[in-house]
Amino acid sequence: MVDRAVLNIWYVNIDNPASILETEPKADRGYGRKFLAQLNPLFPVTPIGQFPLNRSAQADDHEFYIGGYPGITVVQTVIHSEDDKPLLLEELNPRLRQAVPAVDVYACAFDEKEGWAGFAHWHRGELKRVFSGTRFELMEDTGLPLAFENPYWAGEKAEQLGGIALPFTPRDLMEEAQRNWMGVRIDSEGPDLQVVGYAVDGRPEPKVDTAPPPKSVKQLTSDAAFKLGLGPSNADYDDYESPEDEPTTATSETLQHALETTTSFARKATSQAGSFLRNATDKARDFISKKRRD
Repeated sequence: MVDRAVLNIWYVNIDNPASILETEPKADRGYGRKFLAQLNPLFPVTPIGQFPLNRSAQADDHEFYIGGYPGITVVQTVIHSEDDKPLLLEELNPRLRQAVPAVDVYACAFDEKEGWAGFAHWHRGELKRVFSGTRFELMEDTGLPLAFENPYWAGEKAEQLGGIALPFTPRDLMEEAQRNWMGVRIDSEGPDLQVVGYAVDGRPEPKVDTAPPPKSVKQLTSDAAFKLGLGPSNADYDDYESPEDEPTTATSETLQHALETTTSFARKATSQAGSFLRNATDKARDFISKKRRD
């Protein structure tokens, strides 16, 4: 028995949904929050990201992926059967089905594990067509088959298994229904449909990585020069200039110059220290000699 499925529900108020979806419309966080507040004011809503519906992992329990576009709203979530009954699209929760006032409402759902899939269409609140089942069990089939269904029922779209098996894979027919109604593919080959994801189970909002961006070669060179005592703050190197963004060879030359300058400075300091020690030693010897003569 199928008791859980991923659902795409479309609320449509325009005659040509493809004219909007082909433009790859963006999502609005505020719209999604309003949708959930109307669906259940007690939901503890947590945004969990923004991404293309057709290029992301499917929504999980207690998650809603919502996209509100001109004349169209799409929501992906997970639905469950109630009271140990089979999952039927005809009995889709009216609160969810009527969450957005729409001329046409389309529901497309599937359970990959059980091989179950189905679709339904309501026009001005009236059920026009519903189908659901597995390859070996037909669960719903109300309303006249639509034109896009004909090749599937004729066995032209799948290998025939014989016996009581349906002449097609239910999920293939469900995807064809969604593609026919929306006018575009709802997969990785179709236009990007941006949605905002929300969780309603009280989980905390994902942490955003606030680590500082990596430093550029220019900044690393400048920092190294400062630590070595070079640059404008050092009177011996008033002509030092910060390197501009140049090719790698120029940056290497700058580093080489800094190293050579630092080495020269170290040699000079060592030489001066040696002279100081020699002078001190000579003075000590003169003092000792004078004392002995006295």
